[in-house]
This record gives sequence, structure tokens and C-alpha cells, in this order.
Amino acid sequence: MSDTVNDAMGPTLLERRGAIRQLEGHVTGCAIARDSQQVAFVTAEGDVVLADRADWGRGDAWTVQTVHDGAILAVAPDAAPTGFLTGGDDNTLRRMAADGSVSDLVRGRRWIEHVTTWCDDKGKGGVIAFASGRQVELRDAGGHGTLKVLEHPSTVSGIVFDAKGKRIAASHYNGASMWFVQAKVDTVRPLEWKGSHIGIAIHPGGEALVTSMQESELHGWRLSDGHNMRMSGYPSKVQSMAFTRNGKWLVTSGADTIVMWPFFGGGPMGKPPAEAGGIPGVMCTRVACHPVHDIVAAGFADGSVLMADTGAQRILPVCMGGGEAVSALAFSPDGCALAFGTEDGRASVVDLSAR
Repeated sequence: MSDTVNDAMGPTLLERRGAIRQLEGHVTGCAIARDSQQVAFVTAEGDVVLADRADWGRGDAWTVQTVHDGAILAVAPDAAPTGFLTGGDDNTLRRMAADGSVSDLVRGRRWIEHVTTWCDDKGKGGVIAFASGRQVELRDAGGHGTLKVLEHPSTVSGIVFDAKGKRIAASHYNGASMWFVQAKVDTVRPLEWKGSHIGIAIHPGGEALVTSMQESELHGWRLSDGHNMRMSGYPSKVQSMAFTRNGKWLVTSGADTIVMWPFFGGGPMGKPPAEAGGIPGVMCTRVACHPVHDIVAAGFADGSVLMADTGAQRILPVCMGGGEAVSALAFSPDGCALAFGTEDGRASVVDLSAR
């Protein structure tokens, strides 16, 4: 595979098929609705920016409104075809509908730092999960009925549903905890490994669970038997990771290349990671995997964004550097858009649909 973005020539995708909006404040996250028709960017100033699909090429048409009194710490697509959920350091969980209307779901006593949702393929059944301190609360898709509250041994640092919505896992100090969503009696499956675990991902086939660690490495557990897997060698902390659509690769940040660990042929144990291109001397800060094709996107500390085809060994520049680090990155569920934001407040959408 081509080693660096310097091998690619011509205008970037953002220049040809995208738009930028300069915001006030660090972009802390972005998400795309389940129907792929709307992008939401959230900021450290408490603002939410909505970009409708018809306006993806017109940043001046995007709407901005203040939704939280303080930083927005988490954003996720709602457990419905449209809308978003946001959690903030004002201790609230809020719902934003596609028309921009906002409603409160929770007013708590702690920051709501992590939000995730699951919805079945038909968009009918769904679950909302959010983390506050040591607790993870599950609610029905409407958001008003509490299903259960799961207690953890220390502050939760990440939450994730499995692909079928049957299990939820949380990372925390000294490991991770896994629970069955619909269990009548909640019994935790502890996955233990000493140290500070700061993020979490689960294999789409349910074969493994992986956490990122403060010590600039990954730790994983094979879920069939609890076997430990250690993935190390990073020059910096892994802030972002994602499995490819079929679970073949675990793609991560943490180096000046896109690092991909093999989850096939007995890997990752005893196998080195592959590298899908990068920018020499510039750390990758965010990654995302395409939902349909074997393509990964990566954002870097200089504001650059690349896409790499893991099969055809090609790199495509989406946006070249010249600013601060990419802090948010997401593909739309239909794969027709890539959204990203930076620490210096640039919010961008690129239209990837066929023309």
C-alpha cells in the first residue's frame, strides 16, 4: 500500500465534494442519523450544528443552536431513524429531533460522558444507554422508561452494544464488564486486566472485546473462552478504534500510520499489525470504518483526513492539514457521507454518493 498521502495528487475530496463551517469552540463529536439524512456536530461551547443532506455542500445553510450549558461530551444517533442524543457536563441528556427541537430526557447529578444507542434493522426496537460516573443506565427507545441501572467498580470510560443489541459492555479501571441487556437478573461478566482502560470496541461477530489503555496499548479478550490478547507498540495513546464491517481488521489511531490488527487466521495473537498509509511524523487521532466497503477513514493531528482502501491498496486525501487535530469522524450508515470536526472548530461533510 502507498505509504503516505504525498503519493496522491490533485484536489481533495473536500474541495470537490464537500463543505466546511467554522464553529466557535472545539468540535467534541459528530454523528449521522440512522436514515443518513442529517449530520450533527457538537462542541465544547454546548452548541449543536445540524446539516441536512440537501445542504451537505453548503456550510452556510447549516443550523447552529446552543443545547447544553457547558461542553457537550457525547453525541449519538437516536434509537430511531432520525434525531440525536447528546450528553453534557451540565448533567443532562437531551434529545434533538430532525427539526431542531430539543427535549430533556435526564437531569442528573453527574456529567453524562458517554451515550450510545442500538436499533434493529427495521428501526422498530431500540435501546438507549448512557454513562454517568460508575453507572450505565439503559432506557427504552423512547428514552423515558428506565430498563435498568448497571453499577461498575469505577468510573465508566466507554460503552458499546454488540451488533445484535443483546449485550452491552463498559470499560473502566482494571478491565471491562459485560451484561445481557434483557436479563431479568443482572449478572456481570467481568473481564479483568490491571490498568486504566479508556475506550472500548466489540467485534461485529461478537468474537472479541477490546479496550484501549492509558499505557498506549490495547487489551482484548476472546469472548468464547476469555483468553487475553495484548496489542502494544504504540507511540501514543489510542484515542479511537473501530472494527471493519466484517470484523477482519481492528483499525486504530495512536501512530503516524493507520494501524490495523488482523482478527482472522488466529490473529491478533502472535501477528504484527498492518499499516494502511499515513503522514510521517503526524499522529492519527481518529478512525472510522465504512459500513459497506472495505474502506477506512483516518483523521490526523494536523487536521488532515485520509481514506484508505484496505483491499486495493489505495489512499485518497479527503482534507489536507493546516489546522488542529481531527477530534470527530463518522461515516453515514449508508456510506454516502463522511463527517469530521477538529479541535479548532472546523466542521466538514463530504458527499461520497455516486454521481
